[in-house]
Amino acid sequence: MGGLFLCLRFLPTVVNNFHRVRHSLRADKGLKSVTGLLVALGLGTSWIVWGWQARITRYELSESARLELDGAAYPVQANAAGRLVSFALLLGKEVRAGEVLAELDDNDQRLSLQQEQTHLASLEPQLSALRAQMQSEGQGRSDEHRVLALSMEAARAQFREAQEQAILAGNEADRASRLRADGILSEADAQRAIANSETKRAAEESLRLILSRLTPEQDVRERDRDVRQKQLLGDIAKVEEEIATSSAAIRKLEYEVGQRLIRAPVSGRLGECAPLRPGAHINSGQQLGVILPHGKLQAIAEFQPADALGKIHHGQHATLRLQGFPWTQFGTVPAEVSRVASDVRDGKVRVELALYPSSASRIPLQHGLPASVEVEIEHISPAALVLRSAGQMVGAR
Repeated sequence: MGGLFLCLRFLPTVVNNFHRVRHSLRADKGLKSVTGLLVALGLGTSWIVWGWQARITRYELSESARLELDGAAYPVQANAAGRLVSFALLLGKEVRAGEVLAELDDNDQRLSLQQEQTHLASLEPQLSALRAQMQSEGQGRSDEHRVLALSMEAARAQFREAQEQAILAGNEADRASRLRADGILSEADAQRAIANSETKRAAEESLRLILSRLTPEQDVRERDRDVRQKQLLGDIAKVEEEIATSSAAIRKLEYEVGQRLIRAPVSGRLGECAPLRPGAHINSGQQLGVILPHGKLQAIAEFQPADALGKIHHGQHATLRLQGFPWTQFGTVPAEVSRVASDVRDGKVRVELALYPSSASRIPLQHGLPASVEVEIEHISPAALVLRSAGQMVGAR
């Protein structure tokens, strides 16, 4: 009964509230609900559109970076060992290629060079004399051939003349003998004719012997001359060999003297200098300094292979922050990837970046400054980044 009483008591209130809600719903006609639904739908659509259309820049960071000149630094090294005589290497000094920066003691080399040059100078007259003698021998051979030809021709003419006179004298002797036999010619005249004939024949025979000796004598002279010329050729060859050896020794000594002058290999600025003074002993190959050639500055960064290979490539934008120059005060330096190494050295990948500093930059850019580099590797939507991260998490499991 009490429960029934309570129900009857609150029944009018419930009925009034019901009528009030029904009246409100009729008056509202669902406008607020629809508006709320549309707002929620718009927000959701905006988030979806932003998630797929917006772009987030991803970076790869390297804390191991530095500024370098695009030309390699050239070391200044001693090419020989010795005592330092002069030393002109000053940090920051501008030098030209070939300029003498230091000099080592070269007294021993110069004395040896002077001695060898004197020896060479004494060989030249010897060679000239031998060549002149060789030329005289050749000229003498030609002259002897001409003289022999003339002598042979004269001897043949004399022999022919003696031969004819001997024949004529023989005929006269025969005629004198017949006249003596006939009693026409005296005995004395016949004997004189016979003696004259024998004299002519003796003269003919003498000329024959002379003619026969001319050719063998010339052959003997030719052999003697050949022997002398061979000896001269041997002497000339020995002197020429000695001259060549002496010339090579001179070139070697001149090279050694030149090596004791330490010159700048390229033009540029001295970036490092050894603390040396004249009188110090220098070892061969010892580094005395480093020359930084004139050129454009570039940034060199080293990345982990997983961060660089396939991600960093030519043309990507980058930002350089130099250590010692807070970027909030000095700003950053824009850069662009110019080259990426294709191999891994010492567990790192070398990346070279071209710098594009503004004229208003307060950072004094110079070789050797350490820095950090951020390279823009891609622009990706937030949704794709979330999906990629989710896929990596699933794959890691």
